[in-house]
Amino acid sequence: MIEYIATLEPMTQAIIFTLFTWGMTALGAALVFTTKTINLKFFDGMLGFAGGVMIAASFWSLLSPAIEMGEMGPLPNWFPAAIGFLLGGVFLWSIDKVIPHLHPNAPLKDAEGMNPEKKRRSTLLVLAITLHNIPEGLAIGVAFGAVAAGYPSASLTGAIALAIGIGIQNLPEGTAVSMPLRREGVSRRKSFFYGQFSGMVEPISAVIGVLLVTLMQPLLPYALSFAAGAMIFVVVEEVIPSSHENGNKDLASMSLMIGFVVMMILDVALG
Repeated sequence: MIEYIATLEPMTQAIIFTLFTWGMTALGAALVFTTKTINLKFFDGMLGFAGGVMIAASFWSLLSPAIEMGEMGPLPNWFPAAIGFLLGGVFLWSIDKVIPHLHPNAPLKDAEGMNPEKKRRSTLLVLAITLHNIPEGLAIGVAFGAVAAGYPSASLTGAIALAIGIGIQNLPEGTAVSMPLRREGVSRRKSFFYGQFSGMVEPISAVIGVLLVTLMQPLLPYALSFAAGAMIFVVVEEVIPSSHENGNKDLASMSLMIGFVVMMILDVALG
């Protein structure tokens, strides 16, 4: 299977694996067809697990290769990784300031169960998850582009591990969109549609990532660390706080550690 994937163009590889991550988002959103509510402990555990996956992926699949690639440039090897990482965080911070949004666990109803702005708030929730899927797709595209560029620190199995890890953490993201919409009275079909729609940006941003590194190879270590910085910002700003909002901090924290270890094993074993 790996041998066949290696024969494909990097653009095709990135599209295939981001279609997988999109499908995982849709799978999470599909839970809306089986139940109208979800166990909050289970959901917070899923969010914590997703955070651990993203943190591990940010280092092993993105930052570490960026530092190694920096050794081939005229600047200190840490410079591209440091600058790209900070730029990724600043980019997501800027988007958060310009475009209002809700946290994944933000309640869509007030204390009386009614909210005159529920449509607007639901839209903001969908927008939040959609925007934060952009760096994930970008990371996958950049990872496959790095392999095509022939950098020794980049490996096809590592790029695949990154896509698998992001796909795993996309499950709770799809659920985080579809379930609140369903609780607001939106039909199951529409709730599922909006939930899976949040993952649609990943194939698009993956294509951009591949184009960036194949057309402008000197930018590769910056692009890898940029994606890492953006993902870490999402974890700190959205995922971890959301996993703690229902009082399940210990469960979320242990789930984060488990997610970190799972992604670390995937990346090290496959990479």
